[in-house]
Amino acid sequence: MAFSAMFRRVITKTQSQHSLRLLTSRLFIRDTNISTTNKIVENGASVNSYRCYSAQTSSVGGVGVGLPSYMRGAVFWEPNKPLTIEDFRMPRPKTGEILIKTKACGVCHSDLHLMKGDFLYTRPCVVGHEITGEVVEHGPLTDTRIVKRYPIGSHVVGAFIMPCGNCFFCSKGEDELCEDFSAYNRAKGTLYDGETRLFLRSSGKPIFLYCMGGLAEYCVVPAHALSILPDSLPYTESAILGCAVFTAYGAMAHAAVVRPGDSVAVIGVGGVGSSCLQIARAFGASDIIAVDVQDEKLQNAKAFGATHTINAIQEDAIEKIREITGGMGVDIAVEALGKPETFVQCTQSVREGGKAVMVGLTQTGAIGELDINRLVRRKIKVIGSYGAKPRQDLPKLVRLAETGFLNISGAVSRKYKFEEACQAFHDLDQGSIVGRAVIEIS
Repeated sequence: MAFSAMFRRVITKTQSQHSLRLLTSRLFIRDTNISTTNKIVENGASVNSYRCYSAQTSSVGGVGVGLPSYMRGAVFWEPNKPLTIEDFRMPRPKTGEILIKTKACGVCHSDLHLMKGDFLYTRPCVVGHEITGEVVEHGPLTDTRIVKRYPIGSHVVGAFIMPCGNCFFCSKGEDELCEDFSAYNRAKGTLYDGETRLFLRSSGKPIFLYCMGGLAEYCVVPAHALSILPDSLPYTESAILGCAVFTAYGAMAHAAVVRPGDSVAVIGVGGVGSSCLQIARAFGASDIIAVDVQDEKLQNAKAFGATHTINAIQEDAIEKIREITGGMGVDIAVEALGKPETFVQCTQSVREGGKAVMVGLTQTGAIGELDINRLVRRKIKVIGSYGAKPRQDLPKLVRLAETGFLNISGAVSRKYKFEEACQAFHDLDQGSIVGRAVIEIS
């Protein structure tokens, strides 16, 4: 079957019949009509429009039979107010997008920062950005290579960074700096046509998206943010691969570039920090130092590779790190909490010529102090790291989890039901979640 460019596809009647014989597990239904002769016009060219549904489905009123006509999602309305579970019209994917039946969604501090008003974001919005689920629909005119890569019924994990695949940065392999993700999703709460996919069932009011709006029964995800999840990996524990582990991998592999024998300190060993410990161990780091203020988290850190632990309330973390490293400081320090105080600890913990990697988000406008003379004279490197590269790295993380190099089951310390989403974020805010919590949706 021959196809033209990604956003333009011409399928003849003969070709359609041939593909239906080959792809017996799918049924292709025309958006405009069941007939194989009608066409729509896009960009001045006459093209056929197809949408892919799971077997035993058809197009009725724009929603595939076999899918419900509505779904539920958790809405953030205003800072410091609880989430509410609302009914939504079934979201519909567009070109290059995939509709996911969400199975699990991680509980992350980034959502909590948003809910507390630490940074501005378009609202109301559905939160949640660390998901696993099942493919149930492809957007119309989606490239057949994507359809084949993510067939209906396949299990997937989604990264919170959702690259467009076409902008200046994506074309250079720097997915984490995707222009459309920043300009549309982060700035406007939409996907890359400038529109949301979520509308309240009762009023049709648009509700915006924090990333893909994953704390919902279904969500629409740009295909470049997904990776196949093998049947051997569970939905719930694998959700953390899309943010906690994904963020840690970006920090350790791309920002810090950890090498065998490096000494590493991780300041803040929650979901992201504990993942940093695991990846440092996998990369062959020697001294791996966990710094936190909760003994339970520090005890947990030993299971993820920490060779030393420091309670920063009981000891001076900077001095203790220097003591452990023979007075030099570590090769690499990672700040995974997002506080001005820990920013200072991070920069002061590295040796001369060392790397201080900043991962934790904080309040808008927060300032971290830095000794400029030491930075200049001793070649201290301060590096920001937002996450990994979805198209390159997410499949690697899936493989590392599948082979046991990453202990994702041990990293998930608590599970919640969908209806307990508010309690999950309350517990996170109270500091009572030791590792990572995950909300099981369906």
